[in-house]
Amino acid sequence: MDPFLAGSYLTVDLGALQENYRFLSSQSEMAECAAVVKADAYGLGLKEVGLALDAAGCRKFFVALPSEAVRLRKYLPAAEIFVLGGLFDGAENIYIDERITPVLNCLDEINRWSKATKEHGPLSAMIHLDTGITRLGLLQSDIEELNRNPHWLDGLEIRYIISHLACADTPEHPHNDFQLSELHRLRALLPPALHDVPVSFTNSCGIFLGPDFQFDLLRPGIALYGGNPVPGQKNPMKQVIHLQGKVLQVHDVDSKNAVGYGATWRCKENARVATVSVGYADGYFRALGDVGECAIENNKVSVIGRVSMDMISIDVTGLSEDKCQRGTLVSLIGGAIDLDELATQAGTISYELLTALGHRSHRRYINAVQ
Repeated sequence: MDPFLAGSYLTVDLGALQENYRFLSSQSEMAECAAVVKADAYGLGLKEVGLALDAAGCRKFFVALPSEAVRLRKYLPAAEIFVLGGLFDGAENIYIDERITPVLNCLDEINRWSKATKEHGPLSAMIHLDTGITRLGLLQSDIEELNRNPHWLDGLEIRYIISHLACADTPEHPHNDFQLSELHRLRALLPPALHDVPVSFTNSCGIFLGPDFQFDLLRPGIALYGGNPVPGQKNPMKQVIHLQGKVLQVHDVDSKNAVGYGATWRCKENARVATVSVGYADGYFRALGDVGECAIENNKVSVIGRVSMDMISIDVTGLSEDKCQRGTLVSLIGGAIDLDELATQAGTISYELLTALGHRSHRRYINAVQ
């Protein structure tokens, strides 16, 4: 996209992404670090993010869907790619042709993947245990049935046993220790051939729960992209994105003038209001109306009135005129605007802000180290 035609600009710092990957890798002396790149690498671009992480030394990648895995394989011919969503019905040959490893979440998937080995030879897989999030994975009853039918594993090379934490973003939550205990208990119930298989348990926040949770393969997502994996503490991750909007017009208004749809905002006295070319069509949430903050040259200003599809209004009364005029760039995410703080203002989480980023912004990728 021609930058002169864009209303907003998204800068993705691939060097910061690579630093985040290396920092997360350093949190364990024993475990390898993978990368979760589902949802177009959390909205930041699967190709660019995948190549940057590969250059930083990442060799294992997790996606949600086989369609994401097929796309990633085009960019990373040598990587190990795992599909968290499992073995999709009728897609066995695609997994095989693209060298995609499914995370087997139920007995049916285990059976179908094992049957495929009769024609294609040994196939790699992960097995998912549900330790208390109740989304995907084998329950105890499934494990007991698998023990009665160990031949269902014939031909399968089980790379990892995995599970997923439900409350890792709350370190003191008792469910973390419960799930860890469940993981140990369920692993012991697996067929003997699986007892020594490596384990992957930790997401971004889980990495910081300590060595007991880290096992053999770390599985960070949001922390790679700058989200805070230690809520309530200083974010140790580098900022990866900077979303900026362009000032379209500046108004001098008084109390007779309402701002935005619904006429929800009026100034008590005279004010200066700037209209910025970003809205909910660009992933800037409507919920940020009257509560969000943005910044001009690190000076924070308030979002006023409702967020519309293509524009927001900001109160720039406290800034000198030369600081805000037509064409001035406003930091919306990144710079002086913390990703997680903005998510809190929007009543959501950083994951949703990133994955909602639209494609109307001019994108710029910087600082990748090859």
